[in-house]
Amino acid sequence: MYNFGMKYIDKHIKISDLTKMAEENFGNLVKAVVDIDKRIMIVNAQLHSDEESELIKKGSQQQNLWGINLYPKLYGTDDFVEFDSMINLRPSLDNNTRGVEDKSIQDQIIKIVNDLVSK
Repeated sequence: MYNFGMKYIDKHIKISDLTKMAEENFGNLVKAVVDIDKRIMIVNAQLHSDEESELIKKGSQQQNLWGINLYPKLYGTDDFVEFDSMINLRPSLDNNTRGVEDKSIQDQIIKIVNDLVSK
């Protein structure tokens, strides 16, 4: 049923690839973690923490990593990116929810996702 295979994205990924990942796994979403410093992301794992761990192994710093969900069928709308992940609970960074409370970090994440995801 599930066909998870994490994919590291530093150049681009097509929305059709994200759609296929979503359909093969959760149905309508793809989990992703964005590194706001390196401007990269990793997608397609069962847990955001698995993606976070993989990016840390590749040299990312945890304070730069934020978990999101991508809804491929909503590409091009404000609802394409959802800020919701347990890895975002970071009281030491004044982020006390599963969301991303800092609007400037949200904006950075959206910009990176828009740069990496294409038609």
